[in-house]
Amino acid sequence: MRLPQCEVSSPTTAQEILFVSGGRPPSVDWFKGMTDGRKIFCVDKGIELCKACGVVPNRLIGDFDSANQSSVSWARANNVPVERYPVDKDFTDTQLALSRAAELFGDHTAILTGAFGGRIDHLYSTIFTCAALNRAIVLADEREIIFYLHGGEEATIKFFSKPFAASLLPMTSTCRGVTTKNLHWELDSATLTQDFPNATSNRIEHDEIFISVGGGVLAVYLCFAE
Repeated sequence: MRLPQCEVSSPTTAQEILFVSGGRPPSVDWFKGMTDGRKIFCVDKGIELCKACGVVPNRLIGDFDSANQSSVSWARANNVPVERYPVDKDFTDTQLALSRAAELFGDHTAILTGAFGGRIDHLYSTIFTCAALNRAIVLADEREIIFYLHGGEEATIKFFSKPFAASLLPMTSTCRGVTTKNLHWELDSATLTQDFPNATSNRIEHDEIFISVGGGVLAVYLCFAE
């Protein structure tokens, strides 16, 4: 999977879907560079970024409690399928979008932008929702990237622009057999725990790094700008 800042070599599927949420919007240049060849699934307020950039998505979903109604009307005028849900519901808009995309498009790699910034409870829900899904999911914009490794998986990340920090965050109570290469502080079959997340703010030593995990679900966080 190729992003503007890096390329991640890990178990992914051929089809990639770009989800546009209503948090901190990515830069216009970054966003436009991500739209080529990918289906675009807007989540509520994410339609405003698409409208501003003139990018017509493949679908719009949400309760529209935050989206500007003129942007929703723009989507309808451009024949975008719109799914509206009640504000009083059991799932977040992002959870609904991820579920519907799996139903509509089958196996795919999900790339969520507009996920960072904003309220911490929204970000918390999104990070753990994505961790619990056994599929390839990445949260990304020009400033931050999160991707997940499940037990037995590994990834090589080649950087086009080097982040100033990398953190390994356990999404399950324990992550076992964590190994890294080309970080300043290396791990060799280490055990990381959720109640003591100390593998944070590591430094990148090379243009390519390697990370693997034997058991559990590990979030790999890359920070390109504070």
